[in-house]
Formats: sequence, C-alpha cells, structure tokens
Amino acid sequence: MTSSADVLLRPLRIKNLVIRNRIMSTSHAPGYAEGGMPKDRYQLYHAEKAKGGIGLTMFGGSSSVDCDSPATPWSQIAVSDDSIIPYFQQFSDRVHAHGGKLMIQLTHMGRRTRWDTDAWLPVVAPSVMREPASRSVPKELEIEDIRRIVRSFADAARRCKEGGLDGLELSGAHGHLLDQFWSPSVNHRTDAYGGSLENRMRFGIEAFTAVREAVGDDYVVGIRMSGDELLKNGVTHEDAVAIATEYARRGLIDFVNVLGGQARDDMSHAISLPNMSFPVAPFLHLASGIRREVEIPVFHAQRIMDLATAARAVAEGHVDMVAMTRAHIADPHIANKLAAGREDDIRQCVGAGYCIDRIYVGGDALCLQNAATGREQTMPHDVPPAQVKRGVVVVGAGVAGLEAARVCALRGHDVTLLEKADRTGGQVNIAAKAGWREALSGIVRWLDGQVRKLGVDVRLNTQADAAMVAALAPDVVVVATGGKANPGEWPGHDLACTARDVLEGKASPEGSVLLYDEMGQHNAASVAELLATRGCQVEMVTADRLIAQDVGTTNQPVHLRELYRLGVILSPNLELCELYREENRVVAVLRNTMTGEEEERLIDSVVVECGNLPLEAVYFDLKPNAVNHGVTDLPALLAGRPQPGLTEKQAGTYALFRIGDAVAGRNIHAAIYDALRLCKDF
Repeated sequence: MTSSADVLLRPLRIKNLVIRNRIMSTSHAPGYAEGGMPKDRYQLYHAEKAKGGIGLTMFGGSSSVDCDSPATPWSQIAVSDDSIIPYFQQFSDRVHAHGGKLMIQLTHMGRRTRWDTDAWLPVVAPSVMREPASRSVPKELEIEDIRRIVRSFADAARRCKEGGLDGLELSGAHGHLLDQFWSPSVNHRTDAYGGSLENRMRFGIEAFTAVREAVGDDYVVGIRMSGDELLKNGVTHEDAVAIATEYARRGLIDFVNVLGGQARDDMSHAISLPNMSFPVAPFLHLASGIRREVEIPVFHAQRIMDLATAARAVAEGHVDMVAMTRAHIADPHIANKLAAGREDDIRQCVGAGYCIDRIYVGGDALCLQNAATGREQTMPHDVPPAQVKRGVVVVGAGVAGLEAARVCALRGHDVTLLEKADRTGGQVNIAAKAGWREALSGIVRWLDGQVRKLGVDVRLNTQADAAMVAALAPDVVVVATGGKANPGEWPGHDLACTARDVLEGKASPEGSVLLYDEMGQHNAASVAELLATRGCQVEMVTADRLIAQDVGTTNQPVHLRELYRLGVILSPNLELCELYREENRVVAVLRNTMTGEEEERLIDSVVVECGNLPLEAVYFDLKPNAVNHGVTDLPALLAGRPQPGLTEKQAGTYALFRIGDAVAGRNIHAAIYDALRLCKDF
C-alpha cells in the first residue's frame, strides 16, 4: 500500500459521524434533477462513487430552500417542501449500502439566478446591484424577507435530517445570498446587515442559528465559502478567516469547505472552476490559511486531479478532507483502486471542463473521457464478461478504437487493434499539441495502458485493408479510422492550409495570417494562439456571433484571454467566400453575415478549420462480406440489446460496425460513447 493510501484512507470523525477516508466529492449541480427531485439517475451517479469507495459524497450544489431561489436553472434540487423527504431517504439508503456518507448543500441564490423561470418572482439581494452572470437586477431584501429566508433554511435543514442525510452545508460561495451579504461589492446596506464585517455576517449567523435549532447540536452542519473572492472590494482572505473563525467559535458550523474566487462573470467562472490551463491545486493555500485558525475540519476542492497532490494536501496539514469532484466524474472508483494498489488503473481527470461547460448551456454533466458517468442506469463502469468469446478486429487506434478494444477485451474477446500510425491516440495527439491543451494526452495514455494490460494485440504502423482484416478471420470488425481535415469548398480553397496541417507540422505559416473558423470549437482558437506565439500577425475570423462560440464557460474565457494577450484580431460575423492569389500573397473575400457587405484581406497565409470528413474507405471495402452490411441496428443499440449480426456469422463473414469520426465528425466524448454502448453488448 502506498503512502498516498496511508494518508488518504485514514477515517475522519466529525462529532458522531465517522467518514471512512479523507476522499470526498463536493456538492455540484450535474443537471440530473427531475422536477426538482433527485431521482434514480441522480442517485445512481452518487451511489457509484460510494460503491467505488469514496468517504463522503455531497450532492445538490445550489439546492434551493425557497420559492424566490428557483430550482429550474441548471436542473437543481428544491428542498422547499416535504415532498423531497422520501427521495432523500431512498438516496441515503443507496449510498449507505456501499459504506459512503451523504451530505447536501443548501442555498438561497439571492441575485445569482434568473427571475424568468419557475414562479417568475423577482430575485433578491442585500442591495440593488445587478448580477453580471445571471443578468438579473434584484429587489433589495426587506427585514421580513430576511426572516422568511432564515426560516426556509431551517425548514430545509429539518427535511435533510428526516431524509437520513449525514449532514449538510450552507453555501457562502460563488456569489450566493450568504456571501452577497458578506461582500462589500454587493452589500451597500446601512442597517444592521450592512457596513462593518460584523454586521455583514449577521444574516449568516441568523441562518445558521436557525438551522442548528432545527437539527440539533449532534447533526453535522458546515459551510462552503471562498477563502478569497479575488475581487476588488470583495471578501478578502482576512475577511474569510474572520468569518470562518467567528462561525466556528459560536458552534454554528462543524466544518468549513474552502474554495478560491467567485463566479459573477465569465472570467471569474473560469478561475473558480480551473481547467487544464491552471496549475494543480491553485487555491490550496486559501484552505490552508483558514485551517491554521479554526479547530474544525477543513475541506477543499479545485483542480486536485491526482492522488499525489491529494495526499500532500492532507499529509502536510493543509486540509482534513480532499475533494476530487471532477476526478470522480472521470473515475468514481478512485478510492477502491487506491486501496487495492491499482493507482495505474485510475482514469485521471485531465481538466477539460467538458462536464461543467455542458451545465452552463443547460445540458447535463458528462465526462469527456468516461461515457458511463451520469448514465449508470444503462452504461457500466465495470464491464462484465460475455458468455460467448469472439474474435474482434478494431481498425484505428484513436480514442474510439482504443475504447472499443478496451471494452471488448474486458468482455473476454480476442482483440486485435490495427493502427496505421506509429502510436495510438489519433486526433487527440494532434489536439494536445496546441498550447495549454496538452493535458488531453492523458486520455490516450490511460486507454493505451489499459488495452495493453488487457492483452490486446496492438499492431502499429499497420495500414489495414479488407484483405488483411479478412485474413484475421474475425467475428466482429469495428472501424474507428477517424476523420481527415475538411479543407472547405469555397473558390480558391486550395490556397489555404488547415488547422490540423499547422498542428501536424505540415504547414508553417509566417507573417500575416487569416484563420477562418467554421466550427466554433477549441481547435481554431488553439491554433490562433499557437501561431501568435510564433510571431505571426493573426486575425481570427468566424461567421458566428462570437469567437469560439461553442466552447464552454470554463474554457472560452481562457481562450479569449490568451487571444487578447497575444494581440490576435477577433472578427466575428464574417463569412469566408473566396480566396485568390495576388502576386505572392492571398486575398480573402469576406462577407458580413448581418449586412451582406463584402470586404477583403490581403495576407500571407490562410488557415481554415472546417471540421472533419470521415475516413471511410476501409469500411466500404469491408461491407460486401459483412452479414449486417455494416448497419448498426439503432433500436437494439438504444435499448442495450446485442446487435443482430453477432449471431448470423457464416464462413468468411463478420459483423461490421463503424464508430466515432469514421461516421461523422464530433468530439472525444461522442467517440468514446459510440464505442462503449456498442461494444458492451458484443
């Protein structure tokens, strides 16, 4: 057992509650609630972490306690009436059955929500100060409103205890009502709730006092708070220490869960939810500073992705519980693998932020590299063996092919993986060459290690064709050959190179460069950054309303920050219509998508990002001998039934399927999900 295991697997006692280890997942909003209730999907998502050995899993990030803090945004949980109690009881039973502990986060969002959902009630705040992220102008709270909300906190806490939850925390982080009162940037009141820090703490003290009276002294109650809002006129680290110390001194809280930053605008979102461009544990020092001053346990989460960092945080006394929330989205079985000495089998989070970015556009949290997370009702984290052993050939060792090979090997099949390149990884290897996106290579490292450990016959530098595949006499063939860069179709497209050409080193633009982005994803923004760092004068053009329009909340601000810093000219609402030569330079004809007016650019080079076209030749060459004609039975796929072609094999034939970008250009998650949901039933 490693030193990481020794430190992290020690139990922690808080009052009468014993948590089996020091590993936890913080409250967050995965978008799984239905009608404000945590039903089966939500419960199974957390139960999987308990099954995987986690000590404490917290749920319900931003669970609402009152009607003017609506639960609809981000599909949150409503704890505003007793109908929630049976769901809590079922939820608790599921997590407790696996030895884990379960807590919830309660909040009133104050101004950090929308007024045009649920009951269409005005949002509220200490003062009339517009909230930038939610774009809401609040009503200033009257004394009667404050008393109502305090009662609502107490009633919600009672429901949590009656529901069998092991504890709760109130949110004083991310700009919710509690920390709106604390922050001078929001609280401009002149009554007993404003002015001095003592007055600004008053609302929180009243809320915690009411909660404590409702649940009793033996029930575990904590707080989540920012250790420094990193904001002009905001809550400073010294303020945070004073708040935590005072609340603990009064016996109102049993733990403090510390983060850094706040979330009131685009860049602060990206900072408080740090992606792969940030160092590991960037705000651990804030939790450590509070722990030095309080005598209650301190929790902390923010980009702690690996066990070495987690162990150091606990061993050196910075925190008592280390939260690996996104890490458990990537792999919910971290604790069990650690205890078993299988650290190499942990699928480590790479910090892509795909899970969070989906939430902020109204989607559900999904992991970029683990397609089972959030789909526990239909997708296995532990793939069971098949009853019939088959020979499987996978063509292409990008992430789709690697996942297909991994799942088929776990099923017990004999798997051969053919790859034309000299290493596995496909397009992810290319994407990882772009600046701060290098961490994507971790996805490939894990998949490659797993298929080799499982005994897959990996054949690199092998250009597969139909004859080669047929000679292997497979029962099943999975084509995962990926895609090639789409060069575009406008007149003169041959005068441009693609973003992939740049990343692969096939093209090295110099001087003035126009980079045209048709996709709005990471690729073009990453290449624009890369070219600018090489000294090119870059203009990034897109027909979309925004640069990198489809990049999510935790990633787009980082791209924009870098593009501005590097002096890249950003030109939205312009469509590329034509390219033509003028002496040794290129003219780009652009059309304004709003006015229809045309303009031109005279530049040295043009780079385009137009997505992928499928590499499908091998698939079509293999179709004539496929018993299923290469057709994936979609009703069977969606219902989780084996594909009909698996049982119809005749001599010299095979069942044939294609997945990932070999079908259509999408993303890493789609490729991995294609592979898992198809191959789990082979």
